[in-house]
Amino acid sequence: MGIELLPKHITDLYEVHEWRHACAILKNDFPNEWDDILTVLENFRLPKSSIVDGGGRKSKVSNMIDKHFYSLGWEERSFKTQVVIDDNAFDSPTHKVDCYKNKIALEIEWNNKDPFFDRDLNNFRLLFELQAISVGIIITRCDHLQELFNKLGKGSKYGTSTTHMSKLLPRIQGGGGGGCPLLVFGISKELYVEDN
Repeated sequence: MGIELLPKHITDLYEVHEWRHACAILKNDFPNEWDDILTVLENFRLPKSSIVDGGGRKSKVSNMIDKHFYSLGWEERSFKTQVVIDDNAFDSPTHKVDCYKNKIALEIEWNNKDPFFDRDLNNFRLLFELQAISVGIIITRCDHLQELFNKLGKGSKYGTSTTHMSKLLPRIQGGGGGGCPLLVFGISKELYVEDN
């Protein structure tokens, strides 16, 4: 069992990829978090204004998704980690996770530089090895949205060196997430809506 555990209306709206039985782990071991994820994905739409208007420090798309998860009890989370050798402790800080709840870590990468994927995957790998998380999730954008961005006159804002699916998949297939179960959602043109 894999992504077929997801409702069809989700797989119709998102490009989905899974590694190491992430869907089965979520659905069976973390049913509340699974329901939260499905709720956020079902309710998310990609409004035209979120593409054409400036986003500031964080994109409007990331903010919309974050806020919905936060309203369901998820939180941005940092972890204090150390390596101890004999009596000597060395801090080994991890990057904070966008959305975290009950050992599930979720990152939203809408339009960052693509090395952010390396950071996210390395963070998931380390936190999984330390038993701080059980599944890592990344929400990014599908490659085909570039056509929409170009049509809206914003194509240069979303360049080839920014976060999108074809920049993420080779990193995962190359072992970037280590043994961490991973679930990836690509925001597709099916989610696009015109707004004022």
